[in-house]
This record gives sequence, structure tokens and C-alpha cells, in this order.
Amino acid sequence: MNTKQDLSADVTAINQISIVPQLLEVICRTTKLRFAAIARVTDERWLACATLDNVPLGLKAGDELEIKNTFCTQVHKTGRPVIFDDVNKDATYIDHPVPRLYGIESYISVPIYKKNGEFFGTLCALDSVPANINTPEVKEMFKLFTDLISFHLETVERMEATSKTLQEEREMADLRDQFIAILGHDLKNPIATMRMSSDILLKMSKEELTLKHASMIKSTSFRMQNLIENILDFAKGKMGEGIALDRVANNGSLVKILKQVIKEVNISSPEREIDLKIDLKSDVYCDRNRIGQLLANLLSNADQHGDRDAPLKVTALTTDDSFELSVINKGEKIPEEAIGHLFQPFYRDKSDVNKKGLGLGLFIAAEIAKAHKGKLLVDSTSKETRFTLRIPLKEQI
Repeated sequence: MNTKQDLSADVTAINQISIVPQLLEVICRTTKLRFAAIARVTDERWLACATLDNVPLGLKAGDELEIKNTFCTQVHKTGRPVIFDDVNKDATYIDHPVPRLYGIESYISVPIYKKNGEFFGTLCALDSVPANINTPEVKEMFKLFTDLISFHLETVERMEATSKTLQEEREMADLRDQFIAILGHDLKNPIATMRMSSDILLKMSKEELTLKHASMIKSTSFRMQNLIENILDFAKGKMGEGIALDRVANNGSLVKILKQVIKEVNISSPEREIDLKIDLKSDVYCDRNRIGQLLANLLSNADQHGDRDAPLKVTALTTDDSFELSVINKGEKIPEEAIGHLFQPFYRDKSDVNKKGLGLGLFIAAEIAKAHKGKLLVDSTSKETRFTLRIPLKEQI
């Protein structure tokens, strides 16, 4: 079984550093050595990442040497450079087998560490003739160059990580597009079919059980449609599209939408009484369908949390400078600590064990208000809770 570590990415990383050829050229010119290289070194391998070979030794990027036949294994283990001007006069390396193997007389190898402290390899240079390289200036130059290589390796890694993240985000964007397409088409169409079928049963059947279940199917379809619309708006909002509006100034169509929403809620909760008061003295420039969606979300919230024995109150009116739509329900006061989170997506009050839904209704309602340059306000006391949409009139058109 071949367990050889794949180091090709390291060779590629070094060759992505544009200054490497010039760096090796400067080393050779400054030291008078005819061979310079950057090597990837592990416990078991020595791999050339970049070379400048004027000897020539015949080594190029991607070539390997037996790790035991290099000085780099020593550099790896000790973390200290190996350097000598003339191996024949150096007491430490005069009898070392490596210089004899390659005909080396002058040599320098300095460790390269990544910014995280991980050992990468070595920056080395050599020649078959003696050279004056064991000097503070040459050592300082090699230290500077290894730091540069380390810096650029980190930059390459960050660029690769960023590229990978961008690719993943593109893939996620494609999934979101598919998700929105499913919500917008593949789920809405079956719901429309459900509602149409339930209407046919309600009109044609006279059996009490059939009528009961057809009514349940129809009310369920309204709840499903509301959930889908909220999820769809949330998904689009996360993609930066926000709440799209199609504004017109037609109070007749707005009143029709408001009444239609209340009718749908009555189908879903037939036992719930809803008092509606409309007093629109000025035209309201708005997206009537979005206002209807907002009302549906507020009524769903009020129906869920309000006193079951008290009616819900809906008022729609215009003042001198604004359009106001309010939904009021009797019931317990909303805790102060919860009010600050009501319009956040997926918020669920931990104390409310009976809470249903996704927690998107009030968030979407607030986003619709924001899209209309208005506000969604909440006022809760021990007697009642009131949510109020307020849209300015004077700067609407």
C-alpha cells in the first residue's frame, strides 16, 4: 500500500510566489554559488519546489532526492542552518558522505517555517568550488528570504482558502436558487390545487363529514401558503434582494385585500371573532398584497397568543400624515425582555411551550413595514397587545 505523502500542492504554492525566481537569482549573484533551491522537506522526503541550476546538477522543480543523502534532514531535526565555505577545511563536515556524493565544496541550508510555526523545508545553495558564505551578511540575507517565503506561503494559503470559500458560497447560492424555485413553484402549485379541490367539495357535497374535512383542507392550505411566503421572503432577504414592492394608490383594492385576509383567517379559525374597522380618507400608496401578507402574519400571531374568548380587533385608518393598520388582542402582557427580540427571525419565547410556526411571521411583517419606509410598533399591557403598522403618506408618491 502506497502511503507516500502528496506534496504537489506545496510545489504549486511555491511556484505561485512571483518573487521566487528573482530571489534565487539574488542568492546566486550575491554568494557566487551556482545552485540555489527551495525544498519541501519532511521526515521521509526531500522535494525540489524551485531551483536555479547553473552547475548544472540536473535538478528541477518536482525532482526528489533521498532524504538521507541531504543535509536538510539535519536542518529539519535541529532547526539550525548548515553552512560551510570549504568542506575540505571544515572540521565538522570534512568526512560527511553528502559532499562526496554530490561533489559539494561550499554549502548553506536554512530552515523555512510557516507563520504557524510548522516546518516547511529549506532554502539552500551550493557549489562544487569553495566560496566565502559563512558570514553574518549572507546568514542575515537567508534569514530575510526565508521570512519572505513564509509570508508569501501564508498569503497563498489564504487566497486558496478564500477561493474555496467563494466556490462554496457559489454552490450555496445555487442551492438557494433551487430552494426558492421549489418554494415559488413546486410547492405553491400543489397548494393551489388543494384549495381548488376543497372549494369544489364544499360547493358540491352535502355530507357533513366531507364538508368538515374539506374545510380543514382549505384552512390548512392558507396556513401552508403563509408559511411558504414567509420562508420565500426570508430566503430572498438573506440573498440581498429584500422585500420587493409593487405600489399603487387604490384604497378599493386595499380594502378588498384586508377583507380577504380576514376571511381566510376565519376559515382557518372559525371560532375566532374578528372585528374590522376601516376608515381610509386618503389614498394609501402601497403594495396591497404585501400589506395583506403583513396583516395575515399579525392576525396569525394574535390568534395564537390572544385570549380565545375575546375578539381580535383590526383597524385600518388614515390620519393627516400616515396610514395605520393595527391588530389588537386581549391576553397576557409580552415580557419586556421578549419585546426586543420579537422582530428577529426564528425567535421563539422559551416560556411559550405552545408556540407554533417558524418564528418568521413578525420578522417578515417588520421587513414589509421597512420596505414601505414605515415602522411596525408593538405596545403590550396586562390588558391587551397592539401591533401597529405606520406608513407615512406625505412622502409616499
